[in-house]
Amino acid sequence: MMDTALQTPATAKTTPSPAAWGRVRRSRHLADRALKVVCTLFTVIGATVLGWILLMLLVEGIGGLSPAVFTETTPGPGSQGGGIANAIVGSLILTVLGIVVATPIGVLAGTYLAEYGKGSKLAEIIRFVNDILLAAPSILIGLFVYMLMVQPMGGYSGWAGGVALAIIAVPVIVRTTEDMLRLVPGSLREAGAALGAPMSTVIISISWKAARAGMVTGVLLATARIAGETAPLLFTALNNNFWFNPNLMGGVANLPVMIFQFALSPYENWRELAWAGALIITLSILALSVVARLLLRKDQVR
Repeated sequence: MMDTALQTPATAKTTPSPAAWGRVRRSRHLADRALKVVCTLFTVIGATVLGWILLMLLVEGIGGLSPAVFTETTPGPGSQGGGIANAIVGSLILTVLGIVVATPIGVLAGTYLAEYGKGSKLAEIIRFVNDILLAAPSILIGLFVYMLMVQPMGGYSGWAGGVALAIIAVPVIVRTTEDMLRLVPGSLREAGAALGAPMSTVIISISWKAARAGMVTGVLLATARIAGETAPLLFTALNNNFWFNPNLMGGVANLPVMIFQFALSPYENWRELAWAGALIITLSILALSVVARLLLRKDQVR
């Protein structure tokens, strides 16, 4: 009687019929194809818009290129000719200054998070602050440096611009350094410690050496990140039409602000130079991104 009761229709498990399984498979297949079509459509839309922008940039930028662009300074309002040599040099100086300041800070902070802090409360706070800086609008960083340096120093300067770019670059280097060091096998560290090497020697001679390609990639990505920043430079280095002062005090010519100002001007010559500058800075960022990816791929292969 007990066995019969357990096998009553009310409690027995029913299995779907072949027709029901067929309907389920068809609905899943349709859902899969629909999602694939939607993803492909939006990918094509994004690629089309990006290709349109790049094509326009190439057409307009190549038309504005000439030898004078790389040899002459930016012209005054209404002037003909001229170039953007001072803006190119100024951008290189500001970018190098920002990376020189950001690299040791970012590498050491990332090393602390990966090697020393790990799951500590201080490390969690540092990661939280780093994530906020990664997503912070660059114009807020420009305003911060304006209050911190420009006002106390009594004017714009390349030093303030470099510090603003460094603040933007630091979180990128921190995140990349930590991620790359975490990929280093723990057995390498244990081997160094077994030989009696102190923690600092293990990090410098083993961990950094094993992750150096990825760490360099992080520095290159940070360089590409800050090379085209305009908002922070508007509040710190501003711009001018001359060569930079050796002490970097006063406005410093740079490509991002020059493009911003010249693109909005009523002068055809200025707009042509803006297109040429936009093409130069885009190709530079593209080259840095390609080099960074090649280094990262080489590190992954190893």
